[in-house]
Amino acid sequence: MSLPLSALFGLFCWLWLDIGLAGSYPPIGVEVQAVRLGSHSYYIPGLSGAASPENEGFMSNAGFVITPAGVVVFDSLGTPSLAQAMLAEIRKLTDAPIRRVIVSHFHADHYYGLQVFKDAGAEIWAHALGRGATRTIAARLRFEQRKDILSPWVTEELQRFLEADVWLEGDTDFELGGVRFQVRHVGPAHSPEDLALYVVDDGVLYAGDLVFKGRIPFVGEADSRLWLAALDKLIALSPRVLVPGHGQASMDPAADLALTRDYLVYLRQEMGKAAADMIPFEAAYQATDWSRYETLPAFEQANRVNAYNTYILMEKESMGH
Repeated sequence: MSLPLSALFGLFCWLWLDIGLAGSYPPIGVEVQAVRLGSHSYYIPGLSGAASPENEGFMSNAGFVITPAGVVVFDSLGTPSLAQAMLAEIRKLTDAPIRRVIVSHFHADHYYGLQVFKDAGAEIWAHALGRGATRTIAARLRFEQRKDILSPWVTEELQRFLEADVWLEGDTDFELGGVRFQVRHVGPAHSPEDLALYVVDDGVLYAGDLVFKGRIPFVGEADSRLWLAALDKLIALSPRVLVPGHGQASMDPAADLALTRDYLVYLRQEMGKAAADMIPFEAAYQATDWSRYETLPAFEQANRVNAYNTYILMEKESMGH
């Protein structure tokens, strides 16, 4: 029996949107592959280091969960081209619709691919504290930086800055296709809006940038005291597998949380002593023993900024702010 013309047209439009307007984004040279972590859960492991022309901005992780009723995506990588490659990986495994994409936080390497999943029909979820984050001066400056180093994958013509369809106010539990999910607001930490996603039936936790494995975390202006408290919240979930925002998935989450936690503690300890003794930042930085961390990826790009912002934070804490 032949389908009515209207039904055929609707099917064509769905397929067209679902492939993210295939061919509309510049091709990539990096390899994007899905790794299975559980019965339903997968992740896309990014490369190490900071965003660069060599890694084409593929320096963070993303994940997805396949259920009988559709797919839940966690983060969307750092360019539309990378997100399109991620969608192609999902399509190798299932034709189920992309139901929603959960944004861990609005930093470029985690949300620049949102438009691909939105065009595929996904509903975007994020925490309400991220409302307006794409329109800040900081977001614009980051976009200019990304254009400089990641053209042709990030350009004014290609990039669309999307906000959430659903703004979450706190922790949210939901079920899709019989699979149970727990969305946890673990910020303010790395960012005000940090979200983590726990797939209860698989024991898989997508932690976003609260956890960096095998590289220096980007602390920026984050409140490290709150970040340490957020790590405790992740530990309490007792996941079987932990997917950090950067680095390989961990099969020993409790142990692998130690790098991020110990680094934050060390920053606070060393910069806190310097601030209390009124030692100028530059002298304090030069006098600090960074040997435990200086061989890790992203040390050159992130450590000085992390130390400086922690120094300022410790000054404020010492004054009761």
